[in-house]
Amino acid sequence: MNLKQLFCPNIDCPARGQSAQGNIVVHSQKEKRCLCTVCGKSFAITKGTLFYRLRSDPKTVMCVIVLLAYGCPPQAIVKAFGFDERTVKNWWQRAGKHCEELHDHLVGQSQLDLQQVQADEIKAKVQGGHLWMAMAIMVSTRLWLGGVISTQRDRRLIQSLADHIRRIALCRPLLLAVDGLASYPKAFQRAFRTEVSSRGRGRPRKYAWPDIAIVQVVKRRLAAGLEIERRIVQGCPHQVHRLRQATQQAVGVINTAYIERLNATFRLRLCYLTRRTRALAQQPETLTAGLFIVGCFYNLCDVHHSLRLRLSVGQHGFRWVQRTPALATGLTDHIWTVDELLMYRVPLPRWSPPKKNGRPSKETLRLIERWC
Repeated sequence: MNLKQLFCPNIDCPARGQSAQGNIVVHSQKEKRCLCTVCGKSFAITKGTLFYRLRSDPKTVMCVIVLLAYGCPPQAIVKAFGFDERTVKNWWQRAGKHCEELHDHLVGQSQLDLQQVQADEIKAKVQGGHLWMAMAIMVSTRLWLGGVISTQRDRRLIQSLADHIRRIALCRPLLLAVDGLASYPKAFQRAFRTEVSSRGRGRPRKYAWPDIAIVQVVKRRLAAGLEIERRIVQGCPHQVHRLRQATQQAVGVINTAYIERLNATFRLRLCYLTRRTRALAQQPETLTAGLFIVGCFYNLCDVHHSLRLRLSVGQHGFRWVQRTPALATGLTDHIWTVDELLMYRVPLPRWSPPKKNGRPSKETLRLIERWC
């Protein structure tokens, strides 16, 4: 075990969430437990991962999750490995919760110059009805920004997605490309505003972000064929052309091709999203878990052909350097493996001293100086 990668998970420990500080020592090699020298509490090395208090072999669990994440139906897993269907479902939801926390830590808390974002929705069949999945992608690096699930394709679903994009985006020129759903322009206009408090009483005023362009691709099926209309809802044509030229390899026309290709990837890898499928998700939590598992595999583990870089090797020609969307964005410095993804420990927030009346003691001041 690598002690430099571990941190104390005790919520009351001043050193919680901080790795490579020299406060973690081996407590038991046989039981695979470590000890924090600051708080004196021991913990299992699997604490903070999906394998915590799981008696099954981690390699088998990883194999099952990888098969499910790349389109294998759960019934085939049950038949091949002999596990109970509820056991496979428990592993899937554990992995989904872990990947959701990891995505919020790496992507949700980052601030990126998105330049161009495309958004779309997918209709998923579940037991007794259907759900809607709204997702967004950063076009320049193909980074999956996240998704929202709802029972209806309404304004709340689109507004939740717009607010999620707003938390990640920097106040820079941005092009938003969507389909013909009428909720998108108003949702983006509400989301991309900044509150400025006034000196007087009353609600703070909200100022719209400058250089935000919104385009729509409206598709209609007619008897003569498919009719496509491209609209510029907000922004000038010169700004739209400049942002498309900066983010797309081939400028072309206004399109939503990148998010549609991502939708095809999700439909291929999640059997619940396949058209005319009989492998329905029985609960919304199963679909939510699949959304974040496939999204994390796509961002961190899968190399993208269009993101590779040509590296010159002198007289011997050149070779291609493969990259993932997260690596191209700068969120990581290497291509992640499946073991690294599922064993990653999301850091806890830093410790803050308890609020008490009076002056803090010397011991409290020493802890604040070292760990805060």
